[in-house]
Amino acid sequence: MVRAGSASVAAGPTLAVVAREAGVSVPTASKVVNGREDVAPETRRRVTEALDRLGYVRRPRFDTAKASGLIDLVVHSLDSSWSGAVLHGVEEAAYEAGLEVVVSAGLNRTRGGRPERGWLDKLTTRGSAGVLFNLAELSPSQYAWLDHHRIPYVMIDPVHEPPAGVVSVGAANWQGGVTATEHLLGLGHRRIAVIAGHRRKMCSSARVAGYRSALASAGVRQHPEYVRHAGFEESTARLRTHELLDLPEPPTALFVCSDRMALGVYTALAERGRRVPDDVSVVGFDDLPEARWVTPALTTVRQPLGEMAATALRLLVRMMRGERPEGTRTELSTRLVPRSSTAPPAGPAASLPAVPRPAVRMQDGDPVPS
Repeated sequence: MVRAGSASVAAGPTLAVVAREAGVSVPTASKVVNGREDVAPETRRRVTEALDRLGYVRRPRFDTAKASGLIDLVVHSLDSSWSGAVLHGVEEAAYEAGLEVVVSAGLNRTRGGRPERGWLDKLTTRGSAGVLFNLAELSPSQYAWLDHHRIPYVMIDPVHEPPAGVVSVGAANWQGGVTATEHLLGLGHRRIAVIAGHRRKMCSSARVAGYRSALASAGVRQHPEYVRHAGFEESTARLRTHELLDLPEPPTALFVCSDRMALGVYTALAERGRRVPDDVSVVGFDDLPEARWVTPALTTVRQPLGEMAATALRLLVRMMRGERPEGTRTELSTRLVPRSSTAPPAGPAASLPAVPRPAVRMQDGDPVPS
C-alpha cells in the first residue's frame, strides 16, 4: 500500500544546525523551510542545499480532514501531446470528483530531473490534498518527505520501479511490445528491428522484452544489431534508423517504442528514398494525434494515457479519504491500432541493398550514436 501512512522518520538535524551549515540566521532558514518569498535567490539556494545535504525534515502539518479540494499534478513537460492527454484525463476525473488541479512542469526546472525541495515545501503551504506525479523520478529523500508529511500521492507511468508500497498506474508495456512484433511477424516480416527509448526506463525495457519474447515464440532469430536506443528523442531515432539501413541486411520492419520517435524514423526513411510501407513497415507506440496526421497514417500500439491519468486520480481520491488501494500497481491494457504504415514485405524490398546515406550533419546537442 502507499507509504504515505508510514509511522515515522528518523529524527534529523535541527533548524539551527541547518542555518549554521548554510551560514544564515535561524529565522532566514525558517523562511526558506516555510516557502516564504522574501529570501534572496542565492540565500535560498544555500539553505535548500543544506536541507537536502543534512536530511532535514519539517514536522508534519498536513491534515487530510482539513485539506482543501486542491491537488497537484507534476508533469515532465507541457510541450507534448503526451502531456495534453494526461492533463485531459486528470481534468475530467477531477471535475467529477469536485477537485481543482494545480499543474507544475517542475521537472524541467530542476537539477537531475527531480523536483526541487522548495516546490515540495510549497505543496504543504498551499494545502494540497494530494499529488499525482507523471513521468517523475523522485529521490529517496523526496519519497521520505512526502511520507513524513502524510501526503497521499500516486505515480503515473513512473520512470523507474518505485519503492515498495508506492501506488502507481501504467500501461501493459510488455504486452504492447508483443502485440506490435506479432503484427509484423503475421505480415511475413522476419528482419524486424526495434528502436527503444532509454535503456533503464521501465516502460522502454518492458517493450523491448515483449519484442524479444514475440520473436522467440515465433522461432525467429534475434539480431543484437537490430536493437537500438534513442532515448525517446525524434532526432536520435532518425540517426538510429540510418544506422539500421547501413547494415548488410537492413530490417524490413521497425517497431518504434514511441510515436514521437516514429516521426524521426519517417524522416530518415524519406532521406534514404525508402517508402513506408512498400520498403519498410513501421509500428509506433502511444497513439498520439501525430500518429493519425502523418502520411501514411501510423500503425501503433494505443496506450490509454487519459484513462491512466483518470485512474490515478480516482486512486488518489480514495487515499485522500483514508482508504487503502487493493494493490500498488495498476496496469491498463494496450491494443494495436492498424493503419497504413505496415504491409507484407515486398519481394524486392526484402533484399534491397543498403542505399548510400546522405551526410548527416550533427547539430549542437545531438546525442552521439551508440
